[in-house]
Formats: sequence, C-alpha cells, structure tokens
Amino acid sequence: MRPVIAWARGLAVAVSLAAAGAGAAETLVPWTRGDTPPLVLRKPSGETVDIASLRGKVVLVNFWATWCAPCVEEMPALARLRAKLATRGFEVLAVNQGEMPARVSAFVDRAGLDLAVVLDRDKAVSKAWQVRALPTTFVVDASGRIRLYAVGELDTGPALEAAIAPLLPRERPVTAAR
Repeated sequence: MRPVIAWARGLAVAVSLAAAGAGAAETLVPWTRGDTPPLVLRKPSGETVDIASLRGKVVLVNFWATWCAPCVEEMPALARLRAKLATRGFEVLAVNQGEMPARVSAFVDRAGLDLAVVLDRDKAVSKAWQVRALPTTFVVDASGRIRLYAVGELDTGPALEAAIAPLLPRERPVTAAR
C-alpha cells in the first residue's frame, strides 16, 4: 500500500508543478544538442519545402497542431513577426504534427495566416528534431544551424524579436553612385 501512496503523492506534486507553470510563456534558450537535422516536408498544396533552400535567412521553425491551444494562440503573433522581419531575411516555417492536410488548410485559411505551413504526417521530422511536446520552436541561423529553442508556449512579445535580431543578416549600407 505504501508504494501506491508514494506514487499518488508524487503525482500530486507533479500536477501542482505543472499547474504552477501553466500559462507561463517560454523564452528562447541556446541549443546545445547537435547539428540541424534535415527538414523536407510538403505543404498541404503538395509543394515541397526544404529548409536547406532557406539558407541565408533566419528561420523560426515552429512545431504545432490545431488541437494544441498554446500553438493556436501563438500563430498570429508568429505571422506578424514574419511580416515585420521578412525584408531583413527572416522566415517562419510552421510544421504541423500529424494532422490531415484538409484540417490544416482549413485552420490556416480561417485564421488568415501568411506562413509557410508544412505537414509532418508521420512525425519523422519531429522525432529527428527531438520534439517531445507542442509547441516546440527552434531558431535556425542564416548558415543553417539551430541556435535557439523553446519547449512550450513561446513568449511572442519583444523578447522574441530581441533574441532573433542579432542573428538576422546585416543590412548593407547604401552608397551613393559617383
């Protein structure tokens, strides 16, 4: 009987800790787990997207699902950030985990999201990227290396842009022709 009581107490502590952290937005932290895995997936339209083709840009890779409330909440902010920083070499790649193309397309259309959305139907890319919870977000630098990541709902406020800004390609000064 004692092991059951110990297990129940442990479960109660875990639930309390989870509840205390619920709603707390995550900030990006440095990635130290190795190289950037491949990411080649299809959009709901069938078009293939390869993250390697985005070299030269900073890419925020967000793993999400339509049933994940924090994922859905952060999507509009990620779209706004993409719109704001696109001219500076920034892109957002939203990797949907395991859902049907029609469901994902309907969600993107309803939400009016202007993001590159790809489908990880069999979750093989999610596994390669070590995604264990949704949402999970990575920031890949212009040379193709994962530099930052966050597990859980992302703090999409000024801290996100501040973390990404140093990675963006430097703007070249315009010189007058002589």
